[in-house]
This record gives sequence, structure tokens and C-alpha cells, in this order.
Amino acid sequence: MISELHKLEGAGNDFLLGVGYWARRLDREPDLVRRLCDRRRGIGADGTLALEVVTDDRVRLRYRNADGGTGDFCANGTRCAARVAVELLGCNPQLVIETDWTEVAAEVAGSQVSLELPRPGHGPSSPDIVLPEGASSVCLLEVGVPHLVVASKGIGDIDLATVAPPLRTHPAAGPAGANVDFYEVADDGVVMLRTWERGVEGETLSCGSGMVAVALVVMADRGSDRVELAPRSGDRLVVEALGEPPACVTRLTGPTRIVAAIDPSEELLATL
Repeated sequence: MISELHKLEGAGNDFLLGVGYWARRLDREPDLVRRLCDRRRGIGADGTLALEVVTDDRVRLRYRNADGGTGDFCANGTRCAARVAVELLGCNPQLVIETDWTEVAAEVAGSQVSLELPRPGHGPSSPDIVLPEGASSVCLLEVGVPHLVVASKGIGDIDLATVAPPLRTHPAAGPAGANVDFYEVADDGVVMLRTWERGVEGETLSCGSGMVAVALVVMADRGSDRVELAPRSGDRLVVEALGEPPACVTRLTGPTRIVAAIDPSEELLATL
């Protein structure tokens, strides 16, 4: 049985993905996940992916955040896993990925990977939250995980480390809290966004489910069925509405990259 560990990134959201032996360890050992994801003393990643092939057109995927906690869904991680399943494990370009949230249909076309995502589980709703200066509205909705979507001006200048944590843990976001997505529409219509992710407890360069959450809010406001988004990484991704936003199925398409095959040293693993 193949047993490998790979470093991947999807629009700047980076992961360590394991198959075989490494998939079993990443699935069961949160201490190992924390060590490997440490950007100073480990390899560095926003989270880990444990991938198992079921058939040529179906795989199972388990996600852990960098803090070792499990997550029901990670859109960019799922896109990266789909590419590995096709290019490295011989699966079909159109496949189904079983996540802890739901089954997700994926299509791989080279480095571009699309996911078809179900309608939001909850929301959008407008929670009673005092917003930081510059913000004009907030919506709460669930795309695998809960997201607080905040419309704001000058998002490039926002001190996310100061303003996002109180929102991430706000009681209105539920007992586990929510990811926080600040967005702004540029003059050319492209939606710029920045995301503070729970489990990472910091800003990531991209969050796939956050982009879908933001896109649903923006498309509902515009009366459109397609939006182009630019996360902090500078990559461009597209979300399409397959129904009437915001309560509809969506398709998320964007880039992925296989960075390296990883062989962790015994020295790195010795203290686990």
C-alpha cells in the first residue's frame, strides 16, 4: 500500500496530506498534527488531510486544523485532496469526496479544481453584533463550518489580529465560534477578502469555504450568479450559484499546487 506525505497549497491555503500509514497517523494523532504544522519547529501548514481511496471515483477525507482539532470541512483542502487523488493515486478526474460535513463532487482539470457544494446548512442570518469601525454589515451562515461575513471598507488596512478574535468567539457565532471573513468589492467588481480561521487562530492567505460564504452574500446583494474573488494570497477564484443565492448550491473553482513530497526526520518526530 502506498504511504506518502505531501505538502500542498490551494490559493495560498497550505496543507500536509497523508495517504496510507501517514493518513492513519494524521487522522488519529493530534499531537503529531500540531508538531508537523508548526511553522517554526515543524514543516508548517494550516492543517492536515488524511486521504483514503475507496474506489476509482470516490475517496474519504478527514481534516484537522493546525491546532490538532478536527474540522468538518475545508474547501481548499478538499480541492487539494481531489488533485492528489487524480494525479498521484489514479482516481478519475470526476470524483466524490466523503467529508465529515457531506459528500462533495469534485472535478480536476490540471491545477484547476472545482467543487460542487450544497446549499448553506444555516443562514444567512443577521446576528446582533457590534461591528468594528469601517464595517457596515454582518451575516452568519454555514458552509461546512460557520462563517461571519463582514462587509467593510479598507480591508487591507484592518488589524485582523485585534478586530477578528472577539468576533470569532462572539456568542452569536455559536459555542465553537466561527471563521471571520472581511470583504470589500473593488472598482472592477472583484471581491477582495481576508479570513481569520478558527483552529488556526490566525489569518490564512485563503479560505475556500469563506469565499463561498462571502460570494453567496455578494451574489444575493447583486442579483448575480457568478463572482470572482481575490483572497489575501492574490490568487483569483470563482464561485458560481447553481440556483438562487444565498440559499443555493454553489461551484467553487480555483488553483491548487503540489509543493513537495515530505519525509519527516526522526529528530522531528522523536518527542511525540
